[in-house]
Amino acid sequence: MTQQLPQIPPTEPELAGVRNFRDVGGLPTADGRRVRYGRLFRSGHLAHATAEDTAFLAGLGLHTVFDFRNAADRRLDGLDVELPGVRNLSIPLSDPADGAEFWRMVRDGDLDQLRSLLADGKGANRMIASYRSIVLERTAEHSRVLHALAEDSVPALMHCAAGKDRAGLSIAVSLLAVGVERDAIEADYLKSNDAHRRYRIRRSDTSANGVSAEVLELLNPLFGAHRDYLAAAFATIEETWGGTERYLEEGLGLSPETRERLRDRLLESV
Repeated sequence: MTQQLPQIPPTEPELAGVRNFRDVGGLPTADGRRVRYGRLFRSGHLAHATAEDTAFLAGLGLHTVFDFRNAADRRLDGLDVELPGVRNLSIPLSDPADGAEFWRMVRDGDLDQLRSLLADGKGANRMIASYRSIVLERTAEHSRVLHALAEDSVPALMHCAAGKDRAGLSIAVSLLAVGVERDAIEADYLKSNDAHRRYRIRRSDTSANGVSAEVLELLNPLFGAHRDYLAAAFATIEETWGGTERYLEEGLGLSPETRERLRDRLLESV
């Protein structure tokens, strides 16, 4: 049996109103296969997509858009643009009441308040705790996503607000389920730090003081992709379930048959 050559990746567009868009095709699995191009995409929210962005997204042949934002996110950024014939599934991975005051302070707080909130590693520690919490407490949601992908929901686009944390973890879980190497998952995750992909920080004070170098440095742990965050998610899987296989089987309820369907839908054939 001969193995197919990897598909040539499409030129990655830089969408005007959608941040952090990319195809995760081409990532290698432990058994020597690769994720197919045109099957699984990730991005920030679609609420500000231009007409040209919308036309491009509509041309991807998407079956489902998974929106992991909560109600507060949608009030802040708006609803996704509608893509004809595409199913939109809202599966919030965070509670809108959780941290509402924190995020208000991120937008509106002055320098002293931000120092109190984020300095001395507090911002990074909050993000690490969030990643751990999503892995532990959102197994039902991730199970729903993976079963949907296995049944009929590809090609699929996964997004949250910035396309970095909730979408990043959901992409990571999906890739783990089909055997993608953790190093490759991390490399894709860290692409969210590219300047043209990063979520635009919203501050009510847009003066030089409100967005000073110190303010931006304090906010960076919240708006950057950091190895420690994803490592904390992987460590939580190890600590709680003893490894990826038990996490997928017991935590997410994936049968061998479901995982095989996932591989068929997301990976290049051999």
